[in-house]
Amino acid sequence: MEFRELKQITLMGFLIKVLVSSIAVVITAYLLGGVTVPDFTTALVVAFVLGVLNMVLKPVLIILTIPVTIFSLGLFLLVINAFIIQLTGVIVSGFVVESFWWALLFSIILSIVTWFLELPGKTRPPRDEFHEYPPH
Repeated sequence: MEFRELKQITLMGFLIKVLVSSIAVVITAYLLGGVTVPDFTTALVVAFVLGVLNMVLKPVLIILTIPVTIFSLGLFLLVINAFIIQLTGVIVSGFVVESFWWALLFSIILSIVTWFLELPGKTRPPRDEFHEYPPH
């Protein structure tokens, strides 16, 4: 496989992930009263900005808050997610998150909806690959 083909597959996968995330943003905002997404274009921008912030800012925040995260048994990661959602609300005009608690709930439900929407794209290995070997 050439590098160009690999690059196209990666770009295509990224675009599909942004599209699926956009649909998840619309569904989640529809379910929650404290989050507003006026149209699908805004949802696309929200999904893209969330992806970039999760890729760039989230690892830095996780490293900086390791002691608190360990002390809270990982629950502080939910606070980081809510912060990133609120920051996205500041960056993207039209995307309104009324409070920290709505951002927290939005991040949890968005994760569930995204997982559910990505489920059909997950591939399982064929059954032939599971061999039972005779005992030695």
